[in-house]
Amino acid sequence: MAPQHRLRRRNAVAAAALLITTLAGAAPAGAGAAEGRSAPAAGHGSGQGQGVGKGRGTNLLVAGLDRRSGMSRKEIQRLHVGGQECGCTDVLMVVHIAADGRRLSVVSLPRDSFVRFARHDHPTHSGKINGAYAHGGRDLTVRTVERATGLRIDHYMEADFRGFVAAVDDLGGAEVCSDRPLRDENSGLDLAAGTHDIDGTHALRYVRARHLNPPGDLGRVRRQQKLLLGMLARLSDAKVFKDPMTTARTARALMSHVRTDGHTDIRTLTALAWKLRDLTPRQTEFATVPISNFDYRDPTWGSSLLWDDKRAKRMFGALRADRPLATTRKSGGPVPVGMPPQETKVTVDDPRIADGLRESGFDVTEVPAPSSRPSGPTVVTYDPERARFAPSLAAALPGAKLRSVAGFGPAFHVVVGGGDRGVTQVTYDRSMVEGAPVTGDRLRCGHPSGKKG
Repeated sequence: MAPQHRLRRRNAVAAAALLITTLAGAAPAGAGAAEGRSAPAAGHGSGQGQGVGKGRGTNLLVAGLDRRSGMSRKEIQRLHVGGQECGCTDVLMVVHIAADGRRLSVVSLPRDSFVRFARHDHPTHSGKINGAYAHGGRDLTVRTVERATGLRIDHYMEADFRGFVAAVDDLGGAEVCSDRPLRDENSGLDLAAGTHDIDGTHALRYVRARHLNPPGDLGRVRRQQKLLLGMLARLSDAKVFKDPMTTARTARALMSHVRTDGHTDIRTLTALAWKLRDLTPRQTEFATVPISNFDYRDPTWGSSLLWDDKRAKRMFGALRADRPLATTRKSGGPVPVGMPPQETKVTVDDPRIADGLRESGFDVTEVPAPSSRPSGPTVVTYDPERARFAPSLAAALPGAKLRSVAGFGPAFHVVVGGGDRGVTQVTYDRSMVEGAPVTGDRLRCGHPSGKKG
């Protein structure tokens, strides 16, 4: 699955900015294009959010539309993008470019986020953020994002499936990696464990997959971010971000894959891209807006996501002040884990370890202790069907060895070894596990934290 086109010298500085804007919006989007290019972004005097202001730096809103009009049945099948279109945004990302050009921050807004819509020709109401487009197009989408985040949106972009595939191929493909196989029949994804060079079609399958571990949109969002980072890092490592003429040519080529507002043109993108010419992966950061409730039920909209107001305000406040997102994450306290400890049944042969796990909420049953402790680390045995719970228990038992045994049953069995290192307190915080701010050097292939898929 090598890229259709190898890295080209002509894809220069503009790719640094346009990677995020072109690709993020197109990745899981529908096939529709924007309705013209005349309306300016809502950030120019139309924001209705609390505390919306100019701030520092530049904010772009990138949208991907769930529309399939204009695509042939053969093309839909080839790209694995079947299903009914909703005329809504399937992805929303706020891209913040620091005033000095030394940092690029990407914050994903999950499509099922339940927010208050900006004023429009309906009675004031709340709903899923992806529905704002169906109610009022890109204007309402931008104003709703401004209202929810308090950010001023300076530029707006959207793209489709075709644009995504063409852009990935034109930029030489992407490098992705995982420490386990990635397979999702719905998106057509089928990647073995390891590192892969993928073309646009396979990249589309990678960023649209939802039926993986972790499941749902947060895992998919992180993969979108990894793909973007992999492409940006490849271009940066090749040191192709040096020629201003190439910048302009690349901006012109990539504009054919996106739709923008009326004041975002080739000159705008060229200037932004040139500003980022010396950007390194360490100077990029990716995050998802913190979530407090992953299953908020609304009679009209169904299961939705509620933002963690305090942490979301801290995150967007950092962007308004042009500060790194990493500073919004508190240190100390229990270690965040991605699955509720209460849903993890554990048998333990040591009262001290059992009590420590209970303090974090694990469902613990004590079993008789052996006459002598085995040497070596603590061993945790479990059924592979319960694999998604294993990282949470492993975080609570530092140094423990995990052993997967088919048919082992519903409970994890902990045999405490002579090398026991005690219990670390954990707390369920899926947002901080799947969507916490992370810099590009830690997210990219080659770093241990970047290989988890």
